[in-house]
Amino acid sequence: MTQKQNNLFPLLRLIDSPADLRGLPKQKLNQVSDELRQFLLSSVSKSSGHLASGLGTVELTVALHYVFKTPFDHIVWDVGHQAYPHKILTGRRDQLHTIRQKDGLHPFPWREESEYDVLSVGHSSTSISAALGLAIAAEKEAENRKTVAIIGDGALTAGMAFEAMNHAGDVAPDMLVILNDNDMSISENVGALNNHFARLLSGKVYTSLREGSKQLLSAIPSMRELVSRAEEHVKGMVTPGTIFEELGFNYIGPIDGHDVDALVDTLTNMRTLKGPQLLHVVTRKGKGYAPAEKDPIGYHGVPKFDPSIDSLPAKTPTIPSYSAVFGEWLCEVAQTDEKLMAITPAMREGSGMVEFARRFPKQYFDVAIAEQHAVTFASGLAIAGMKPVVAIYSTFLQRAYDQLIHDVALQNLDVLFAIDRAGIVGADGPTHQGAFDLSFMRCIPNLVIMTPSDENECRLMLYTGYQHQGPASVRYPRGNGIGVEYSPLVALPLGKSRTVRTGKKLAILNFGTLLNEALIAADELDATVIDMRFVKPLDTEAVFEAAKQHDVLVTVEENAISGGAGSAVSEALAEAGIMQQVIHLGLPDSFIKHGSQEEIRAELKLDGKGIAAQIKARI
Repeated sequence: MTQKQNNLFPLLRLIDSPADLRGLPKQKLNQVSDELRQFLLSSVSKSSGHLASGLGTVELTVALHYVFKTPFDHIVWDVGHQAYPHKILTGRRDQLHTIRQKDGLHPFPWREESEYDVLSVGHSSTSISAALGLAIAAEKEAENRKTVAIIGDGALTAGMAFEAMNHAGDVAPDMLVILNDNDMSISENVGALNNHFARLLSGKVYTSLREGSKQLLSAIPSMRELVSRAEEHVKGMVTPGTIFEELGFNYIGPIDGHDVDALVDTLTNMRTLKGPQLLHVVTRKGKGYAPAEKDPIGYHGVPKFDPSIDSLPAKTPTIPSYSAVFGEWLCEVAQTDEKLMAITPAMREGSGMVEFARRFPKQYFDVAIAEQHAVTFASGLAIAGMKPVVAIYSTFLQRAYDQLIHDVALQNLDVLFAIDRAGIVGADGPTHQGAFDLSFMRCIPNLVIMTPSDENECRLMLYTGYQHQGPASVRYPRGNGIGVEYSPLVALPLGKSRTVRTGKKLAILNFGTLLNEALIAADELDATVIDMRFVKPLDTEAVFEAAKQHDVLVTVEENAISGGAGSAVSEALAEAGIMQQVIHLGLPDSFIKHGSQEEIRAELKLDGKGIAAQIKARI
C-alpha cells in the first residue's frame, strides 16, 4: 500500500493473511468491513472488473475468515464474481489493481494463484459438489478440517446444485453450505428477529435439546415421528427452509448478511454442528455504494470510473456488438413470425436480448442458470412446431452437450443455437474462452455449423439457420463488428464459401471473424483468401479447387486446432486422396489465460502480422 492508502485503511493495511484478521478483537470487524468495502470500490474503479457482487459479500467474507481456520479449513466459492474481498484478505490486496489484466490476478478464485483458493471456478453451481468431496475426504482424514461452500441464489437454480445437495443429505458429512441470497432487499423480518432465531437454532441449547430428545425417544417410533413433525412445524413458522430440510440439511436463517457480529456468532455455532448444514444469508448486491445498490446489473462488471459520480461513463456511439446484432435480428424476425421462441439461460443482458424481452415477452424465456434444461426445453418447443432459438455462450453450451446431441441433433429438430462469446473472450480467462465449440460440435450428425466473418454475415447466417430444417448453429465472438452495411435477410446457399481475394501459390481458408487479419497476411504474402462460412457442411468443392490451384493451404480459425475447422479440411482432402500441405492456425492445445482480446491474439500470433509470420516460418 502507499502511505496515503495506509492512512485511509489503518486496519486493512495490517491484514496480509486471514491469520492477521483472526488476531483482531471481534469489535474491530465492522471497521475492517468498512475499510474492505472502500478499498474494493477504490481499486476496481481504477482497474475495472466485477464490483457489485463483491460489495455484497464483504461482511460474509470477513466473518468466514475470522471463524474458520483458513487455509486449513476449506472455503469453496461458487462462480467467483463475489470473491474479490476474499482475494484482498488472503494476501493479494496490493495486486488487486491487476485483476483481469494480462499477467495479473485471475478474475476468479484460482488454485494456481493461492492456497486459499480451494477450487478454480468461473462457471456456476459447482461449489456444493466439490465441497461434498472435500468434506468426505476430511472425515477420512479425521483432523477436524471444516468445509464451507458459498453459493448464490442464482447459481442455486442449476440442477447440479440440487444433485449435490441430494447426495450430501444422503451421505451426511459435516459440511456447511451458505446460500447468499441477494435477490431482495433486507426487509424487517430478515433483520434482528431472524438474526436472533439464527443464533437460537444454531446454538448449543437448541441443538443439545434436539439431539437429546431424539436419543431419548429413539425407542418409541411414534413419538420420534411426532417430535420430528413438531420440529419442522416450529421451524416452518420462522424460516423458509423446508426444501433444504427435506434434502437432509439442517436449515438456519435467514440472517442479515451485512451484520458481521451476527454472522460471526452464527458461524461460530454452526462450525461445531454435525451433518450437512445450510445457512441462509440475505445480502444486497452493491452494498455500501448507492449507485451499485440501485443498479446491480449495470455495476456487475464495470469499466474504469469515478466513484464520486453517481453513474458509469457514458458509452460513446460505436459499431454494434455481435450480441446487439443478434438481438436486433431476433426482433426483426419476431415481428413477422409468432413461432419464434427465444431462450436464454440467465444471460439476457449479455446475449443482447433486453429489447426482445420487452417487446415480445410471450416469446421470451429466461430459464435461469440451467443450460441443460434450456436445450431440452427448446427440443420440446420444436416438436410442437415452434421455432426455438437458444442464445448461449460457447462455454455454457459445454454444460449442455448431451442435450445438444441426444435431445436435438439425434431427433433432427429445428433448433437454432446462437453461440455468443466464441473464440477469445479476453479478461474472464480460461473458464470463458470459447475455444472448443467447433471441435465438439463438428462430430455431431445433422448439425449445421456457421462461422460469420462480420456482423452482416452473422445476420444472414442466423436467418439461414432459422430457415433450415434441422438443428443449426451460428458462432460469433465477443465484441463489436467492423461497421459493414446490412443487406436484406436472405438464406445463404448451404455449405457454400466465397472467395474474397485471389493470389498465387498460397490459399488461406478462413473460418470466422479473423477474416480481416487473414487479409492483412494475404496482402503481404499475395495469397488467395476464401471465406469458408460453413464448417459443416464443408464446401469441399472449394477446398479441392484451392488445393488444385495452390501449393499450400492454410486454415485460420479462433478455435482449438485439435478437431476444429482445419481438421475438417484435412479430413476431406485425405478422404479424396489429395496429397496437399495444409497449415492449421488457431488456438493451441492449452487453456488460454486472461488478458485483452487484442493482447491474447497477438501473443498467439493470430493477428495479421502473426498469421503472416507463422506461414512464413512453415513454408
